Amino acid sequence: MLIGGLAAAALIAGGGIAFAALGDPGEAPASTKAAAGSTAPVTRGDLVDTRSVSGTLTYTAERGITTGAAGTVTAVPKPGSIVRQGRPLLKVDRKPVVLLYGELPLYRELRQGVSKGPDVRQLETALKALGYGEGMTVDKEFTWQTARAVREWQKRNGLERTGAVDSAQAVFLPGPVRVAEPKVATGDRLAAGQRILTVTGTTRIVHVDLDAEDQRLVKRGDKVSVELPGGQRATGRVSSVGTVAKQEKSEGGGGPGGSGKTTVDVEIRLSGKTGRLDQAPVTVTLESERRENVLSVPVEALLALREGGFGVELVEANGTRRIVGVETGAYGGGRVEVTGGGLEAGMNVGVPAK
Repeated sequence: MLIGGLAAAALIAGGGIAFAALGDPGEAPASTKAAAGSTAPVTRGDLVDTRSVSGTLTYTAERGITTGAAGTVTAVPKPGSIVRQGRPLLKVDRKPVVLLYGELPLYRELRQGVSKGPDVRQLETALKALGYGEGMTVDKEFTWQTARAVREWQKRNGLERTGAVDSAQAVFLPGPVRVAEPKVATGDRLAAGQRILTVTGTTRIVHVDLDAEDQRLVKRGDKVSVELPGGQRATGRVSSVGTVAKQEKSEGGGGPGGSGKTTVDVEIRLSGKTGRLDQAPVTVTLESERRENVLSVPVEALLALREGGFGVELVEANGTRRIVGVETGAYGGGRVEVTGGGLEAGMNVGVPAK
């Protein structure tokens, strides 16, 4: 971000612009003598400008879950609970609908005699992982050994021992899920194909609806800082940046002259402890510009020159003070990039007394 008016604004916020004129070496204008006792070093390093945006602390991969089971709902998991492979997503007529890991939905009954397929391999892989099917080969064929493993699994879960599996008994999902919202309650009558739960993944993320014009500020892999509810801070990395902009409706209803802003979806994966809150507001600090290996001074060291531009009051080792003109560049962290005036790292410049 170029300093220009930004520097002036910062100086005004600090108590007014200090005006000075370039003079002879050793001569300090009266307007700067009030700050004669305060100095700050000229430093060389990276200068980082940041931008704060609003986000929402949530979880990955929200989706709805249905089942082929029908009957009376007798048990429902609590919101926020984690369901892992082999555990029930709910119970109907006291019989569990069990979560098994796999990418394919259970779109047909799996039993001995069905045609070969990846869904058979998926079932056998899940059964093996749960400790069933000794001697069973994990492949695409449903054999008598597969049927025996299924009956062992059914017996353990209180299901009818048919040796066949359908969508009334199991739901395949890619991994463990967190229950976001039950769609049924204990005592409800459930019809086959009815939605039973809304679930998410177990990975914490921050979702940001980023102004489309700010999309340049982020790319996948960028490191960011997140302020969590309660003031704690966490680090994260940008995991995805949307490529399709969406139009948000304004409070005016999106009519003529009332259209909302255009945004892109940004997801951030967090590290460390982040609590269990869902849909909680957070503040994300993005790096909007980085200037490497530059000289910088505190913004309050800038003086607006009467002849135009900016300068700083250079304080020599012997205490001599003089105004030198500088070119300003990027701004960040309360400092501003400066060039010219013979400045070098380690020199001191005047700043207003605190």
